[in-house]
Amino acid sequence: MSLRAGGSRTQQGFLLLALLVLAACQPPAPQPTTTPPAPSPAPPTEEVAPGIRPFIPAEALRETGVDVWHPWLGVEASLLESQTAEFNQTNEWGITVRTQAYSSYTELFDNATAALAGSEGPQAVIALPEHASRWDAGGHVTDLATYMADSTYGLAQGEVDDFPAELWTQELVAERRLGVPAQRSAHFLTYNQSWARQLGFPKPPTTAQEFRTQACAAHTSLGGDEDPANDGRGGWLVRTDSMTFLSWLNAFGGGVLDGGGYRFLSPKNLEATAFLKQLYDDNCAWVPQAGQTPAEAFAAREALFGTAAMEEFSEFGRAMATAENADQWTVLSFPGATEQGLPVYGSSFVVLKSTPEQQLASWLLIRWLLSTENQKRWVEATGMFPLRTSVQESLGEYGRSHPQWASAVEQLPGAQIQPQLASWRQVRVMLGDGFEAMFRVNTPTGRVAEILAIMDRTARDLSE
Repeated sequence: MSLRAGGSRTQQGFLLLALLVLAACQPPAPQPTTTPPAPSPAPPTEEVAPGIRPFIPAEALRETGVDVWHPWLGVEASLLESQTAEFNQTNEWGITVRTQAYSSYTELFDNATAALAGSEGPQAVIALPEHASRWDAGGHVTDLATYMADSTYGLAQGEVDDFPAELWTQELVAERRLGVPAQRSAHFLTYNQSWARQLGFPKPPTTAQEFRTQACAAHTSLGGDEDPANDGRGGWLVRTDSMTFLSWLNAFGGGVLDGGGYRFLSPKNLEATAFLKQLYDDNCAWVPQAGQTPAEAFAAREALFGTAAMEEFSEFGRAMATAENADQWTVLSFPGATEQGLPVYGSSFVVLKSTPEQQLASWLLIRWLLSTENQKRWVEATGMFPLRTSVQESLGEYGRSHPQWASAVEQLPGAQIQPQLASWRQVRVMLGDGFEAMFRVNTPTGRVAEILAIMDRTARDLSE
């Protein structure tokens, strides 16, 4: 890019030199004998508002069709279907939206990637941000920053401030917006407050050492009761997925990035993994057995701490009700030495390049789905983060009846985003595999550095 820019400047320099030489060879221009007339005033220039160029009139959108592919099932799919049906009936432009569901993000990614080579693909997809980065590398993604700022079709003045930065920076790459959030969640520790108070802990842990102290106390408590079946349990019920591992790494001040690439073998990451493995070796953390869900183990008081994504809070609540357990419980960010680990994640609305009318129609659908009213319905149906501050303010009654959700939302300020790299779609899977190996294979604490080093090499290979 810099070479092209340099060549362009050189050509301009030669052209300017030629014009100067040519001017020097011309006879001098005759001097006017009379005073020249005053120049006419320049016509006023109209200030052009930022936005979509060329401008697309509303009538050009009539009968525009948009195909949206998504990976959602169950409640999420039903809500999307009902909302798009309502949009088709009520939108003022006559836009028609058609949806197509896939069984997973992977299936969606593979099919959308294959469709980009032809002309039968979707105009918009609900995909992971790292998928959007991969498609953008091939020049297939529409920059939504222009649409958001458009004076006619964009967001109202001040409306952008209604979107929490913790939820809206994931797709913003080099000042280009590769998408906007469709949903956002995070992993939290579930914490039995009633049991903790009986163990002598009136407050939740805020540091890793306090977490260890309470987890080990719960283990000791079960080891001294009359039920031998629960010996070896009581502390943290281990969850070995990638987001749990990333949460712990962030809590200890580590992470997976170093500059523009990945780095796992670092002092902070080593401190985090050694802490967790030692917790397991001391029986203050345990791996669940087949046949029992983490929610059931938590409800049975076999774990003082569990781990749950926001959309799983309802499952833990039902397990508590089924077990007739009236204990109070809440959710916590992952505690580290000095920080709290709370990486947020989720899918995004991504507009692929098509016709100007279809791109605009896709944006207008997304803008409508992000309205306060629709987002309120989304939170009440899924239990995830509200994507707008104004939605939080309208969900007071929901928060009172869902205190764990309300606690999670209160912890959102200061949350972290995931790596903004296309390779994260594969490295994320490897991260979970590495974390699981530490516990399933029962790697000695002194050898966790070897796993981190292997992860470094694997991440480099996946990034090539």
